[in-house]
Amino acid sequence: MNEWLTLAWSQRSELASATLVHLSLVLESIVLAILIGVPLGVLATRRKSAERFVLGLANIFQTIPSLALLGFLLILFGGTIGKLPALTALVVYALLPIIKNTILGIQGLDPNVAEAAVGLGMTPWQRLTLVELPLAVPVLLGGIRIATVSAVGMATIAASIGAGGLGTYIFRGVSLSDPRLILLGAIPAAGLALLCDSLIGLAERRLDPTKGSGSRRNRWVIGALVIALFALVLGENLSSRTGPGKIVIGSKDGTEMILIGQMLAELVEARTDLKVDRKFNLGGSLVCYNALKDGGLDAYVEYTGTALAAILKEPPQNDPKAVYDRVKAECERRDGVAVLDPLGFENTFAIVMRAKQARDLGLKKISDLQRHQGRLRTGFGPEFMSRADGYDGLMKAYGLSFTERPRELDRNLLYQAVAQETLDVAAGDSTDGRIASLDLVVLDDDRHYFPPYEALVFANLASLNRHPALREALSLLSGKIDADKMRLLNYEVDGKRREPAEVAHEFLLLNKFLE
Repeated sequence: MNEWLTLAWSQRSELASATLVHLSLVLESIVLAILIGVPLGVLATRRKSAERFVLGLANIFQTIPSLALLGFLLILFGGTIGKLPALTALVVYALLPIIKNTILGIQGLDPNVAEAAVGLGMTPWQRLTLVELPLAVPVLLGGIRIATVSAVGMATIAASIGAGGLGTYIFRGVSLSDPRLILLGAIPAAGLALLCDSLIGLAERRLDPTKGSGSRRNRWVIGALVIALFALVLGENLSSRTGPGKIVIGSKDGTEMILIGQMLAELVEARTDLKVDRKFNLGGSLVCYNALKDGGLDAYVEYTGTALAAILKEPPQNDPKAVYDRVKAECERRDGVAVLDPLGFENTFAIVMRAKQARDLGLKKISDLQRHQGRLRTGFGPEFMSRADGYDGLMKAYGLSFTERPRELDRNLLYQAVAQETLDVAAGDSTDGRIASLDLVVLDDDRHYFPPYEALVFANLASLNRHPALREALSLLSGKIDADKMRLLNYEVDGKRREPAEVAHEFLLLNKFLE
């Protein structure tokens, strides 16, 4: 507990900023959901056919898995990452409780009240605004309360597409297998959910018109609180805008990607007049690449083999220079993406096992798995299972046919699953620090199946042309990091639980990149 508190205190400013971003996402999405949901709810109370259609549509949206919805929105918005798709997803999930409670609040009113309003000569608009909605406020706030608490939890997932918030700590903790970071995001998120629930519950009770003048005395206090919250949100939005002297450097998920992303960000800030917005842990290659070519990112690190197979959709090749030349030429021609020189190391796929189990079974090469494929439990990441240079090709190249269907897990969870004996064989990364820290071993690719995976920087060509000094800063690491160095850097984070930013800064200082 003391270790977690020390980490929380050292991260206090970043944690406060992430909490504010999280709150901003939630409040903005709820306001938009109210502006959309309440009119739809009112419309549904006027016609039965409209009620069936509106509720049916909202229910369908509610059943879509969150990751599937985010993936669809990334496609819909042309690869745009960050706030826009995240906000859209949160609004979609908040609509159902708001619409439903608007309908319940209005339909649950005493019929005599409506008749009295008609008797007083009120127009339909006056009845709605002066009678129905004010009396339905407690029920309506109940729906807003449910939507807000749900949005606090949902907003953590939005960090996977660069929207920021407390989810960044959770995803980073999963990537680094660090429970402290997971709790650093989860505990404030839970506290934020409880706070929102309490405040809206208080408003629900105080704004109930059936409680007479007692509720009116509290409206000024509640109004002031709402204004203060939105002032915070406005301040956060103004401070987070990307200006003309600001670029965005992203990274895929994983220790290695975050480390190099931090190095690039520091070098750009040290060698140019640009400020860097860091959007790390964004997920797979396609999320980052689509954001890069559409201007949502200015630079990130990719691998040549991954770019050839997953981005260009071309068959694997084993010649490193041919792969690099093809990726460089085609990415620039097709998508306006500049491919800089390799960083100096290759991070290929690695088939890993527990060291003790491999020794006991006499397994040193991937081809040795044939002798025990009937009883080994395997697991691979979704990307490995779907790529041309992944699972199916590996099975054919080595003549393997495992009895049990492989389990698909997030790539960052596979190492822990093997170490804890939930799995026996998994596909990892050859430079990953967790291989050493968890006492795993890499089986030799004796048939040379895996293509070259040289690490290099991808950059938006328009950004390089707009900022001439940017290319030089992003190229400083080219040829400067070999596989042994990268493995040691990864181990500092994965094995010794050090912060990626600290390890990256130390490397740049030791190698004279920074003064």
